[in-house]
Amino acid sequence: MIVILFRILILIALALLVYTVYQYYRNPERKMQIAKAKDDFYIVDEPTNSKKNIQFVYKNCLFEGEKYLGTTEDSFEVVNISVFARDPGELGGITRDDLYFIEKELLIRYPHAKIEWKHPINKLLLTIIE
Repeated sequence: MIVILFRILILIALALLVYTVYQYYRNPERKMQIAKAKDDFYIVDEPTNSKKNIQFVYKNCLFEGEKYLGTTEDSFEVVNISVFARDPGELGGITRDDLYFIEKELLIRYPHAKIEWKHPINKLLLTIIE
């Protein structure tokens, strides 16, 4: 009887171990850190939850966007996204074309949204192109 109990406990421990490894590989924060190390674009978002902020990585810089809900012609949608860099020191190497790429990616997910850039990113968009 005690041997069967130990076998059941070992099976439960193995199932818990497999579940923990699975959750580790599915963790969006881990995927974001990997994308940051590889200089890739990766976005973490819950489109159905308008209260949760958007987090994304592009060119080794971590951005966050606050979503604001509003009305469109026929429904309530995200109508405004305020984007800022978590660490402005990481913005080195980000160009205006990179910001346009980020805006395009956000507008694909939220077509009714207006993208607002917070300081210091908005200074790059306001400068005159020579």
